[in-house]
Amino acid sequence: MTDEKKKMTAQGSSVGADDGQSISKNSENSIPTSGQKSNDEIVNSQDSLEEMYRKIQRMTDPRYLHTLTMTELFQTTYKSRPPVVEGLLYAGAYILAGAPKIGKSFLVAQIAYHVSTGRDLWGYKVHQGTVLYLALEDDFQRIQSRMFMMYGVNDTPNLHFATAAGKIGNGLDEQLKNFVQEHPDTNLIIIDTMQKIREVGGEAYSYASDYEIIGRIKQFADQHGICVLTVHHTRKQQADDSFETISGTTGLLGCADGSLLMQKKKRTALEATIDVVGRDQQDQILYLKKDPETQIWNLERMENELHKEPPDAVLETVAKLVKENWCGSPTELAMLLQVGMQPNTLTKHLNINAGRLFEEYGVQYENTRTHAGRKITLTPVPEKM
Repeated sequence: MTDEKKKMTAQGSSVGADDGQSISKNSENSIPTSGQKSNDEIVNSQDSLEEMYRKIQRMTDPRYLHTLTMTELFQTTYKSRPPVVEGLLYAGAYILAGAPKIGKSFLVAQIAYHVSTGRDLWGYKVHQGTVLYLALEDDFQRIQSRMFMMYGVNDTPNLHFATAAGKIGNGLDEQLKNFVQEHPDTNLIIIDTMQKIREVGGEAYSYASDYEIIGRIKQFADQHGICVLTVHHTRKQQADDSFETISGTTGLLGCADGSLLMQKKKRTALEATIDVVGRDQQDQILYLKKDPETQIWNLERMENELHKEPPDAVLETVAKLVKENWCGSPTELAMLLQVGMQPNTLTKHLNINAGRLFEEYGVQYENTRTHAGRKITLTPVPEKM
């Protein structure tokens, strides 16, 4: 090999900083011309296809059980459930239960109006979106009177009402899917009441049937990233745990992402309490009082103040330094932030806290794999800041 060829070969060698690539040993055609693929790229592509084929074969085996290691979990970025009413309602399946005629319909109408207009509710931050309210025990004239009593002529085009709908598993699923497709900014659907979407003559109040109903609602909510709030009744029987008074079985609570239990000491009382429980959110009790003229529920006080996570130094540093779109490798980000973390550790920290980085600090985080290695993209979101 001549000296000139040796120089050309040395210039064609490269090291992948973040993906552990070794120095290329090929001296011929080490730099492919435009439109061509190198031998390494072809081999890697074939290996990837073969690995994908083997994975598909494993997954079609009835004995296959999909698992993730803890390492794989930390290497994955999962989206957090988007809030509808922060601290109260998030994307997922929720139940609002209470005795008949205590003001549940006025309460959900109030929630629907606030979400559709973006007005904060009882000090909770509201994320505006289109709302569908299935008032299946009412007619349009009654809904008109109720909304006028509450809000006068301050209407909104983002709140939609329906007084008839299909049953769960028999028409309703398709109707809701079609509505969300027509209104992609939908973030809340209210079903009033659960009994109206049950199949007539279906299996009543068995654990399996209750779990299936909420399970189907939850599946729809999760697929579309919205909150579905279903109104339900409580039984007259007393119970040690107030949530056990909800009509049906524990299958309802077992599958739902959250539950709100509305109670009054007397049916004629203006005061009511709402016990709130849910996955990944603080349990709390809201003490409400109804305005007798407008029927609007006002918050008097609450128990179990919302837990606020302590500040995260890494997330704060990201938000402080990233004022415009940033893209680079984990190593480059570690050098930029200077928070005393190795690139791999920093990436895991951001993977796990991506939802919080977006919701609290207003920065969208993405972690993707490319031929050159891992690529991190950070995008400030002005409306979240």
